[in-house]
Amino acid sequence: MNADSADAFWASRERFDALCTVLDDEAAGGLEHSELEARLDSDGRALLRQLMQDHLDLRAVREQRLPAVRDADAVAHTCVEAGHQRHLVSVFGDVQVSRLAYRARGAQNLYPGDAVLNLPPERHSHGLRRLAAVEASRGSYDDTVDAIFRASGQQLGKRQVEQLAQRAAVDFDLFYATRQPPAGASSDVLVLSCDGKGVVMRPGALRPPTAAKAAAATSKLASRLSRGEKRNRKRMAELGAVYDAAPAARSPDDIMAATGSEQHTERAPGPVIGNKWLTASIVTDAASVVAQIFDEAERRDPAHARTWVALVDGNNHQINRITAEARQRHVPVTILIDLVHVIEYLWKAAWCFHDEGDRAVEAWVANKARAVLAGKATRVAGAIRRQATTAALSANRRVGADVCATYLTNKAPHLDYPTALASGWPIATGVIEGACRHIVADRLDITGARWGLAGAEAILKLRALRSNGDFDDYFRFHLTQERRRNHETRYADAAIPSAA
Repeated sequence: MNADSADAFWASRERFDALCTVLDDEAAGGLEHSELEARLDSDGRALLRQLMQDHLDLRAVREQRLPAVRDADAVAHTCVEAGHQRHLVSVFGDVQVSRLAYRARGAQNLYPGDAVLNLPPERHSHGLRRLAAVEASRGSYDDTVDAIFRASGQQLGKRQVEQLAQRAAVDFDLFYATRQPPAGASSDVLVLSCDGKGVVMRPGALRPPTAAKAAAATSKLASRLSRGEKRNRKRMAELGAVYDAAPAARSPDDIMAATGSEQHTERAPGPVIGNKWLTASIVTDAASVVAQIFDEAERRDPAHARTWVALVDGNNHQINRITAEARQRHVPVTILIDLVHVIEYLWKAAWCFHDEGDRAVEAWVANKARAVLAGKATRVAGAIRRQATTAALSANRRVGADVCATYLTNKAPHLDYPTALASGWPIATGVIEGACRHIVADRLDITGARWGLAGAEAILKLRALRSNGDFDDYFRFHLTQERRRNHETRYADAAIPSAA
């Protein structure tokens, strides 16, 4: 043991011995296990805080004066003062960090000891930042405050945990831009998908057109919102997904049985999905998110050797952005519209010809869907229009039929299900639909939530990281970036000086 560390942990040893004395006392023998847990949780955390403080004090004693310390402007900091302290709120409690300050006239002090510890500029530790990021991405900020207190004993405010979560998410884009792509089989289909989900925002966080509509709208009641008044309070969060799909050829019968008896026959399994990657943003627009999913796809297949398929819900803006991005990057992409959305239009048409409760409606929809799966979308459109005319439906009654027929006709170029099924491609947007639910709705759509841009963006990023299974790797990367931002960039040649 070094001389300077012989008594460095005397305070920790005293706390430990005191705790052992308490546990050895006869009174402790009468404690229920829950009471014992509570006592150890409280006293144990105090012991850990003391251990951390003793270690930091020992570092201060051992810190050696460096011969040459220059800042990023090559200014030499030749005046050295000991005993400069700063506060740090750790997961164990409050501690003080004492270190050498390297000073120069007209320049900010340099603290190489802070760089070694990778201390953040704010007083909350990276451990608390990580805890805030995890808990804030799970539930409300109120729940996050409670969870942090239970885990660490630290009482933070809602604004503090929101700021910590925002700081934790700042390296999302850089992390994925530099990460090694997952290994996928060359025969796997590369699937791209995107969608949007509205989030209720604070007035200052709305996009200008939405804000203008909200300002122009007249409130019907003074004390509460009326029906429809939430429409101009939302901003669209854009989501994107990229994943690999092992092809699995199927037939229309595997998707939609012709009769009720065929529903019990064994169906061929669909494509197996793997290496799913999600991104989300409420700051950037749909074009930027489409560019991001193309970036991810190109990281996986830079030579464009694999089959690329884009699954969409039929939104024209999505289709146009994907088409433009594919053209710009000179990569062939087949755009398919999600079958579930097509079937929803068929149901709209079906109710024009059937009364509510009529069981024949299911067979009608199934037969039309099978025809669409067989590549006969325009024929189905024509048949629906003829049926509406033959039935002499009124203009109001046939609206659903006309809408469906127009949709099938306009979207026919993206309804090539025969090729998709024969090639084994997926034909549903379940991945991105699920992402809209579990990344956006389950957290940002909780009752009473009103979001600012920075807070919503951070939560979207953190939830995407957790959904991708990348949070641990990301946070290690984030700490490396924190060290570079907060410390390395302050020194000449971005090199933190050391005594070695």
